[in-house]
Amino acid sequence: MKTHKVEETSSAASLEGHSALTFGAQNSLLIEHKAVRRNILLLLMLAAVSIAFLGMGSLIMSPWHVLEALFGQGSELNQFIIKSLRMERLLAAIFTGAAFSLAGCLMQTLARNRLATPGIIGIDNAAMAFAVSSIVSTGVSMAPSGMALVGAATATALAFGLSGGSGTRGYRFIVAGIGIGAIAGSITQLMLSQVNVDTANAAYPWTVGSLNARATDMVYLLGAGLLLSLIACLALSRRFALLPFSDQVITGLGEQIKKIRVAALSISVLLTGLAVAVAGPVGLVALVGPELARAMSGYRGIPLIGSALAGAFIMVLADLVGRTLLSPIELPVGIVTSIVGAPYLIWILVRHTPRN
Repeated sequence: MKTHKVEETSSAASLEGHSALTFGAQNSLLIEHKAVRRNILLLLMLAAVSIAFLGMGSLIMSPWHVLEALFGQGSELNQFIIKSLRMERLLAAIFTGAAFSLAGCLMQTLARNRLATPGIIGIDNAAMAFAVSSIVSTGVSMAPSGMALVGAATATALAFGLSGGSGTRGYRFIVAGIGIGAIAGSITQLMLSQVNVDTANAAYPWTVGSLNARATDMVYLLGAGLLLSLIACLALSRRFALLPFSDQVITGLGEQIKKIRVAALSISVLLTGLAVAVAGPVGLVALVGPELARAMSGYRGIPLIGSALAGAFIMVLADLVGRTLLSPIELPVGIVTSIVGAPYLIWILVRHTPRN
């Protein structure tokens, strides 16, 4: 009886600060209270900056007027501006930021390296190159969006192949991805240099990252893909939590490491391709978003939901700054995020040695 009580006490202590949701006989989801509080804070931050986003522009509205318009109240002019002109761009910013950041979190976990984001290893540039090639050859249509997905998958396959037996582990995968990104960027510039000015201008937003070039259908397709990816991440969260461990440990726990890696990488490529299809390659959101999610609470696990919320917050804030800082001149969101994210990348390189 004493042993049984000790085991019960130990089990209760191990779950302190957590809640378990059980689905069926064998499936359960362990929820950390600290992570929930962090995510609620990030959600409130996102809501605040979203209201500011909807209220700022050529016609400035107070937060109260924004809320009125969202609920179908207030003047018809305010409702038209909020719902027809600004809401779609806000949704594009939220979806793309969340997608880039969640993809970055998964990629960092796979490679066990804080620098291993889709942008760093060339997935963004490859998706951009394929999208630009479709614009140069076929004109602006739904084709660039589909080609961006093809480019993201192609870059990932090439990085896998060039990294040899190391897969997503170690520096070879990152170095291979950097080389692929450099080549893809060069090809993009070569294509743009060979076309007329009008065609180059049509493709320009894809090269810097801009929410002006968004296609309505792709925004909602990205939203659907993001929702499905979040559900998949929650369902696989226990398995993804094993990725930082060695292959021997994961195998010893009865899990199939290859299937877990393929699932995480597939979600990352899908999210990156869809996000680039909407906004082009937006620099360093995938790097800064997961770091912000971790830094806010010192969370040592894999902050999947937190990364998505942090990325959405960063993207909305960056686009708001780009629209209003030098108004009426508008800065593409990709330039704003690069200006903020590049010093942070340098700081990581100087202060920390990435883990192999």
